[in-house]
Amino acid sequence: MQPIRSGEDQMKRVIKPEGQFNIAIEEVPMPEPGPGEVRIKAVRSLISRGSEIGARYTREHAVSPDIMGYSLAGVIEALGEGVDCWSVGDRVVALAPHAEYVVCPAVLSSPQEQPRVVALLPGVEFDVAPFWPLASGAVAWVDIEQIEPNHTVVILGQGLVGSLMLQVAKHNGKGRIMAVDAVASRCALAEELGADVVVNAAQEDPVNAVRELTKGAGADIVVYAVGGPPGISVFDQGLDMLAVGGLLHLIGLYEDAPLPLSSGKIQRRKILGGYYGQSIGSGTAFRAMKLLQSDVIQTERMTTHRFSFTEAAQAFDLLYNNMGEALGVLLVWE
Repeated sequence: MQPIRSGEDQMKRVIKPEGQFNIAIEEVPMPEPGPGEVRIKAVRSLISRGSEIGARYTREHAVSPDIMGYSLAGVIEALGEGVDCWSVGDRVVALAPHAEYVVCPAVLSSPQEQPRVVALLPGVEFDVAPFWPLASGAVAWVDIEQIEPNHTVVILGQGLVGSLMLQVAKHNGKGRIMAVDAVASRCALAEELGADVVVNAAQEDPVNAVRELTKGAGADIVVYAVGGPPGISVFDQGLDMLAVGGLLHLIGLYEDAPLPLSSGKIQRRKILGGYYGQSIGSGTAFRAMKLLQSDVIQTERMTTHRFSFTEAAQAFDLLYNNMGEALGVLLVWE
């Protein structure tokens, strides 16, 4: 077992103190792995615009550093007592916050449990690896939708989650996939990534576009991947474009207001609230990693910016104020 560093050693991490739009870097003691844990030295981490902007950056209250981020890639640097399934130097991705060093559980208690630490397959670089947690969710969500060859699937929103779901669904090879967004750069990316139809909602009514495409029948599956304040009206559009017997898969969050749910619109239709099964098990996690390895999920096209972790405040500001410019934003910890 690697020797544990002294408690006097320090590291830096991203924090959100009290105050809206307040991002800072804090120096704290180096964490020590306990029994069954590993310590990871960060190389890259990915900012999730949905949760980290909508539920962190824009809030007045302070946020626990433990939930500032959940997509970190790096190298195992120390092993806790009893850990024999990992080695120092292993390249991994972890569900962990933005920090120079993090401590995570090394093993799963059951095969159905969501892995916290996953080995990188050969060829999966550190710029790619932080997309794994969101990619795992996309794989699980597309699975639960049970897309059939004759289905029309509309993905409302082409942020990180919407783009990943587009790529996973296209790889599965079933259904006709329509991508909708109001940002021109995201519409252009959706077209490059193989969407069968792309609708710029800033230029045309997406409900009319779906009705025209389906000869008035509506979409079999509508994926709501917008979230935030604009999501309220988009959710209503999603109901309006949904076919009888269709499924509205509600994934976007942080609207800060009730979603408009008309009883007349939901009759003979289904709403699924972000559900992907009991958990994202190790099999789903491995499938997502294989998609990253094979470049089915094209993270380089999704990555728009890289910032040193010391510039985290600028990175968060860019994601909040320049949606048309920024999509995948990585923090560099080397």
